[in-house]
Amino acid sequence: MTELYDDVKREFVVGGTAQRARPIESALYIVSTPIGNLGDMTLRGLETLASADIVACEDTRVTRVLLDRYGIVRRPISYHEHNANEAGPKLIAALQAGKSVALVSDAGTPLVSDPGFRLVGEARDAGIRVVPIPGASALLAALAASGLPTDAFMFCGFLPVKHGQKQSKLESLKNIDATLVFYESPNRSAATLADMVEVFGADRKAALCRELTKAYETIVTTTLGELSKQFDGEDRIRGEVVLLVGPPSGEAGPQSEEDIDKLLLSLAEELPPSKAAGEAARMTGGQKSVLYQRLMQLKAQG
Repeated sequence: MTELYDDVKREFVVGGTAQRARPIESALYIVSTPIGNLGDMTLRGLETLASADIVACEDTRVTRVLLDRYGIVRRPISYHEHNANEAGPKLIAALQAGKSVALVSDAGTPLVSDPGFRLVGEARDAGIRVVPIPGASALLAALAASGLPTDAFMFCGFLPVKHGQKQSKLESLKNIDATLVFYESPNRSAATLADMVEVFGADRKAALCRELTKAYETIVTTTLGELSKQFDGEDRIRGEVVLLVGPPSGEAGPQSEEDIDKLLLSLAEELPPSKAAGEAARMTGGQKSVLYQRLMQLKAQG
């Protein structure tokens, strides 16, 4: 893993012209990669991949396609959630020995719904410099093209697979005054849209973005109800999906006690009681102390 590849030219090819990559300092470089169209790769990203001592990635087969496209001679090594315990310490050791490491994901920006955050945390703890190399992001591309409000947005990543957990998560999010952004797999998108209609309501403004930057790119902005009707079967959705849900209209009346109880219990699954009560207070406008007491009562009731 610590091989420096001194026998390999550190260069990349753009438009048929080879360009020498400038040396880079020892650091962990977080390199964004295209989300579909390989032409979206940045020059700085290419130079970093060509110059780095080590290229770490989710799937070496996917990353090799990108490297080959731009004439970068590297043997990428795997770093993903299933081998992080083994690969992570080796990468940290290489960095501490003065090597440069470029971390990429299969598509988009590492750490956005990606296991790379763990390596970055370990590098920071070890006093290692971390350098972002920005570029493509499905999150920002979808926001930019959706037409939904962008002054405040919340990235929610992937929802839980189990129906009950998914419903609870959506319940905890439905009153947040921001555009919500979710990643979803194509085979679960229809079911997730149906769940969103049930929790958020059919009239909530929303957008579905699929195959972003690719030949069959689709961006549909309408209501959740209409999206659910249009994409009512798994065969209607192909490619990775970004779902966006606009903020609530502000016309809804006060939440019922039952809704607040559901929200408290949902938040308490992921947060300590005090923080759960604080978040519920922010979302509902209630008093944190009152909500905390109610949460304690609910926990006591089992």
